[in-house]
Amino acid sequence: MLKSFGKLLLWMRNGGFQLLLFAGFLLLIWGTFAPVGTVVWWLDRGAEKLEIRTRRLYKRVNDDDTNADLATESRCYIVFLTGVGDTSADQLSSGEEAFLDKLEQDQPQCLTVRNVFPYSAANQDIAGQKIFEFLENVVERADGWLELTQYLLELRNVWRMAISADNRYGSIYNQAIALSIAEQMENKQPIPSSSQQPIQLILMGTSGGVQVALGAAPYLNEWLTVDITIVSFGGVFDGNEGFDAAQHIYHFRGERDLIENVGGIVFPARWQWTIGSPYNRARRQERYTVYSSGNHQHEGDEGYFGKEVAQDDGTTYLELTLKQVKELPIWTFE
Repeated sequence: MLKSFGKLLLWMRNGGFQLLLFAGFLLLIWGTFAPVGTVVWWLDRGAEKLEIRTRRLYKRVNDDDTNADLATESRCYIVFLTGVGDTSADQLSSGEEAFLDKLEQDQPQCLTVRNVFPYSAANQDIAGQKIFEFLENVVERADGWLELTQYLLELRNVWRMAISADNRYGSIYNQAIALSIAEQMENKQPIPSSSQQPIQLILMGTSGGVQVALGAAPYLNEWLTVDITIVSFGGVFDGNEGFDAAQHIYHFRGERDLIENVGGIVFPARWQWTIGSPYNRARRQERYTVYSSGNHQHEGDEGYFGKEVAQDDGTTYLELTLKQVKELPIWTFE
């Protein structure tokens, strides 16, 4: 104990304290100015660009001549929004990739969309941002404290998730993410449209990605002819956005997932006595279903997409998640 304390004092004497002060200052700046990036993007012709892109998408999916050629195409999309620990939608964990690969095999009628980054209104990863590169260089010289970068990164993404739930800036942010989702769906396959046969859109997410999925759902419901289902793996969400737009929300809760509890504590719309909230209305209407997924942690090797063994028969945490998702009543399409 004393030896460890001595090492901590030595580290702080050799510059660690300054690093912690810098990290704390950086978090304060990120938290204070988290909405600014979205607002600046919006003001930098973001509103105009968003409107143009939306009109283009709406015209395309409502073009009768184009849709006549898509009668036999897939009418099911699975869109995956990653958790706060990732820097890019192109850098999903091996477990997340394996999960989506298996879904593609088991549900060939569905197309998977993996390249939407839920913590950027412009759908850009953060690995190339100068401030992040600078922080990474600082921490790499801090004698083994590289993990601090990951914690700072996660907190940065938490701030962005909070924007989605913010009634001041959320509409801007969520509309931008919804358009990114629709455009990536279109890139995967031109979106078929029919008032008689809606598209099955399954938005899957983990951690803060669930809040962003819920925030995007009303706009997707407005622009496209879709039936939206939300599948949450330890999701943290506010209980307002998306609950009226989704047909059903399925929430998987791990027994050792302490982070998942945060949403139900800090967001008033999740409190049971807030009876008029969209979350509580969905509960009463049985459009919100909670499953105890097993002995999952929030993330890592024993998380929902972890590859460690979870049961005595050799079943991994990932396989346990896959088994339960396969049993959801969402895979039979008319």
